[in-house]
Amino acid sequence: MKITGVRGYPVKVGHRNQFIVTVETDEGITGVGEGGISGRELAMQGMLEHFSGFLIGEDPRRIEHLWQTMYRGAYFEGGKITAATISAVDIALWDILGKWLGVPVYQLLGGAYRERVQCFATPGVLNGPACVEQAREMAKIGWRYMRFVPGMSDTDGNHHRGDIYEPFESIELAVHWLAEIRRALGTSVELSIDFHHRLSVAEAALFCQRVESLHLQFVEEPIRAESAEAYRQLRGMTHVPFAIGEEFSSKWAFAPFIEQGLLNYARLDVSNVGGLTESKKVAGWCEAHYIDVMPHNPLGPVTTAATIHLAAALPNFAQLEYQHRLAEAYPADLFPAMPALDGDSFPLPSAPGLGVEFDPRAAADHAFVLWEAPHWKRRDASYTNW
Repeated sequence: MKITGVRGYPVKVGHRNQFIVTVETDEGITGVGEGGISGRELAMQGMLEHFSGFLIGEDPRRIEHLWQTMYRGAYFEGGKITAATISAVDIALWDILGKWLGVPVYQLLGGAYRERVQCFATPGVLNGPACVEQAREMAKIGWRYMRFVPGMSDTDGNHHRGDIYEPFESIELAVHWLAEIRRALGTSVELSIDFHHRLSVAEAALFCQRVESLHLQFVEEPIRAESAEAYRQLRGMTHVPFAIGEEFSSKWAFAPFIEQGLLNYARLDVSNVGGLTESKKVAGWCEAHYIDVMPHNPLGPVTTAATIHLAAALPNFAQLEYQHRLAEAYPADLFPAMPALDGDSFPLPSAPGLGVEFDPRAAADHAFVLWEAPHWKRRDASYTNW
C-alpha cells in the first residue's frame, strides 16, 4: 500500500475553524485526522504541504517510521505547528491501518481496557446564579464530573465587557460560586475549574488556598506552562491537584512535569502532542508515575473519535473533556459519521478505523474564515491571557 495524496481542509465548524487532514492510498482507503492549533490553521496547512512532498509514495502502515521522519526530517525538530500537523497525519495513518485490518483503532493500541469512556462536562461560567442552575441541570441528567471556567462581573452585577479580565475579581467570583455549587449538589459530583493559564503564581496560590475546603477534583492550567520551575514553586504552596498539558507538543515537554510530580492529571491533546503515537508514549510515562490521563478535547469529531480510542485502551485514563454544546454544531454533511454520546460517556466504537467520516465535497459549504482568539486585557489596557 502506498500514500497517493495528503490534503488539508481548513473549515468553519460552529464558532471556530477546524483543520482536517485526509491521507489517501492506492488501495482506496482514506484516513482522516485533525490538527489542534485552533486559530493557526493556515500555518498547519503550510506545514502539511512540506510533509506531503515526502509522504506520497510511502507505506502508510509504517507509522512510527513516518512519525520520526516528519519530526526529525527538517533538522529544526519540534514546535507546536509541526507537532499539530504531525498529529493530524498520524491520526489518519492509524485510521488507515484500522480500516485495512478491519478493526477499530483501539484494538491496535492494546485492546479495550474499559467498556465505556467517561466524560466531564463544562456547564458554564462562574459569574452568577446561572452557573448553579446549570450545574443542577447537568447533575439531574446524570453528569458526575463538571468543570467550570472563571468569569467576571461589573459592579452592578451585569456581565462584564468581554475583553476585560482582572484576576483577583475573577478569583473572588470563582471561590464564591464554586462554594454555592458545592452547597447545592453536595459531594454527589466532582467539581473542577480551568483558569486557562490566566494567573500568576501568587494569584494561583491564593485561589487554591481559598478553595481547599471545597475538595476540587483539580485546578486546570492555573498558570502558563512554559516553566516547570514556576509550577514547582506553586506546587509547594498548595495541595490542590493540578491538570496540566494541553499545550504540550511532545513527550519532552511533559517530561519535567511528570518526573517532578508537578501534575496529577495529564491533559494531553492527541491533535497537538503528536497524534496517537506520541500519546501512547506519554500515557505510559504517566502510568509509571501514577498519573492519570485526562485528554484535552475542545475541537471536532475527528479528535473526539481518536481520543475515544486512546482512552479505551489506557489503564490510567480518568475522564475525557467533551464540549457537549459545541457538538450540536457539527454539520452532518461534513461529518456523515461521528461519535455519539450516550448519557455522560461514549460506548466502545465498533467500526473499523476511527469510526468517523469526513466528506471533502462538503468543505466548500463550510468555508474557512479567519478567526483570532480573543485578545483580553486588564483595566489598565495591558494584555493578559485569554
